[in-house]
Amino acid sequence: MTTPTTPFRKILIANRGEIALRIIRTARALGYRTVAVYSTADAGARHVREADQAVCIGEPLPAQSYLRIAALVEAARIAGADAVHPGYGFLAENEDFAQACKDAGLVFIGPSAEAIRSMGHKAGAKALMIEAGVPCIPGYQGEDQGEERMAQEAARIGFPVMVKATAGGGGRGMRLAPSAKEFPELLRSARSEAQSAFGDPEVILERAIVEPRHIEIQVFADRHGNAIHLGERDCSVQRRHQKLVEEAPSPAVDAELRARMGAVAVKAVQAIRYEGAGTLEFLLDREGRFYFMEMNTRLQVEHPVTEAITGLDLVALQLRVAAGEPLPLTQEQVRFSGHAIEVRLCAEDADQGFMPQSGTMALWQMPAALRVEHALEPGAEIPPYYDSMIAKLIAHGDTRESARRQLLSGLEDAVALGVTTNQGFLQRCLAHPVFAAGGATTAFIAQHLDALLAPDAALRVRAAAIAAVLLDETTGARRPASAQRMTHRLPIGLRFELDGEALTARLTQPSRHRYEVEIGAARLDVVLDALQADTARFTCAGLGERVVFHRDGDSLLLHLRGQPLRVQDQTRAVAQRRGEQGGDGKLRASMNGRVVAVLAAVGDVVQAGQPVVTLEAMKMEHIHAAPCAGRLVALHVKTGDQVASRRVVAEIEAEAAAPA
Repeated sequence: MTTPTTPFRKILIANRGEIALRIIRTARALGYRTVAVYSTADAGARHVREADQAVCIGEPLPAQSYLRIAALVEAARIAGADAVHPGYGFLAENEDFAQACKDAGLVFIGPSAEAIRSMGHKAGAKALMIEAGVPCIPGYQGEDQGEERMAQEAARIGFPVMVKATAGGGGRGMRLAPSAKEFPELLRSARSEAQSAFGDPEVILERAIVEPRHIEIQVFADRHGNAIHLGERDCSVQRRHQKLVEEAPSPAVDAELRARMGAVAVKAVQAIRYEGAGTLEFLLDREGRFYFMEMNTRLQVEHPVTEAITGLDLVALQLRVAAGEPLPLTQEQVRFSGHAIEVRLCAEDADQGFMPQSGTMALWQMPAALRVEHALEPGAEIPPYYDSMIAKLIAHGDTRESARRQLLSGLEDAVALGVTTNQGFLQRCLAHPVFAAGGATTAFIAQHLDALLAPDAALRVRAAAIAAVLLDETTGARRPASAQRMTHRLPIGLRFELDGEALTARLTQPSRHRYEVEIGAARLDVVLDALQADTARFTCAGLGERVVFHRDGDSLLLHLRGQPLRVQDQTRAVAQRRGEQGGDGKLRASMNGRVVAVLAAVGDVVQAGQPVVTLEAMKMEHIHAAPCAGRLVALHVKTGDQVASRRVVAEIEAEAAAPA
């Protein structure tokens, strides 16, 4: 009996940002028309402009737009789309969405609702894998979710224990409980985040395997019974259980292990009659034993590294399989070439616990030498409602070292100014000797965090000197020419902050554009060689430097040797900012976000560091703790409120002044 095909012509992309643009690119190349959807926060976004048509589906919060199944199906009807691509995240692994598309006569470019249900739910998937003989991590995935039962099971498994949301992925709803004491609060937090992100608070428990590798196998299957794997990806470099660096192949996997893991993955998808792209994720321990964690029933963020080493377009394969075509190659025809590494550029502050950031990206220039997946441009807004990842940079080389070197160089050339990103942190990850040697495990960031966060002291001195000169030059450009001529030989005093560090500088000009700069004990000769709209060239202590910059009032953003720097001119400030560190007893929101939990009440006596309010931003929870010990005298928010960065959410009367 011949399996029928299901041709389609117009694809609605139920997603946003870089993945929407990625799908548009392949769809257009294959002759498909595309329809974008967008929230009101994304009305001016690139994916909206580049699709053939677009439909607004609601307000900024995901629950009001990108997670609204009825709105997405209606958008497809309005646009006349006959297929839907979910991308990744949002509803990509939601069986109800896949079923709603089918019921509406739309081709869902992904697996069936039944397959998503069986493998997208961690507890159910684990049970299926155990039945199929796939090695799994010992744990608990029972229906009894009571706190007492969960505590008993955690004790039985043995600490440390991993708490994981049964729905979704991306590190959300996941907590590592090191002991029984911390377990109840971490269980509550995981459930709360899972409910917010996926609408399902259920969790499973697993034994925490110490310092494993995170290895995933890319699989593809069609409706004709064919299934193949496309090798592995190593995703061990993570923070908050979310991937930052991915590579293929893994430095820890040889051909024999690749074949064994691949065979297990193919067997698993054939057992459930899977169709489309999928990824089986495993933990690989030091002895070479691997354990099934979960299956992602969708395209992965890191799929470009697999594309680079196989020469395949995975989105094109998705479209062919969804249309009913058989896979165009067999396992024997899969070829691997070279090595590929990807980094995720995220709007987050690594120095502040990887706190998500939002705002306006004043300057945005990506390197032409790398494959870069992004949806930004100068002046683009980074909203606080969605995932913090804003770009992926991918390098492919003949060897791992070649790919690493290319990626590090390209990452240094990338300019992202206006919103704090993890750019410098990623560079230090790639340059670290443990990563360079291929030795990174999931413990890599935790073990080397101090080194990965450590600033380059010598570079900061040079940056401070260049910043001082640039502050004077770009301010001086607005002075009358006569004033410049009369005063340029007099010493100039400047006071400014460099990435929050207060500095003073004394500048003397022996001649025009030539400066002697004193910053503390350091003295540097700086010559401004050229100044354009957003670039400048300096000779600093005899070494030429190119700087990209953006000046906005008293704010100066710099890009020097791949490092983004923020300078705030305080020379003419009439007053100092007060209470920035909570010394006034005021607890301020550290980012734009939504209040998901209020953990104390007015009148409570709290200790310094005690959780008071939990905010959700970019699909992650962030606990805000009391800045000092004392009595909580005011709460300015309630659960569900949307708050802006730096807003006072609570006030604490210091312990010394608190009533007895």
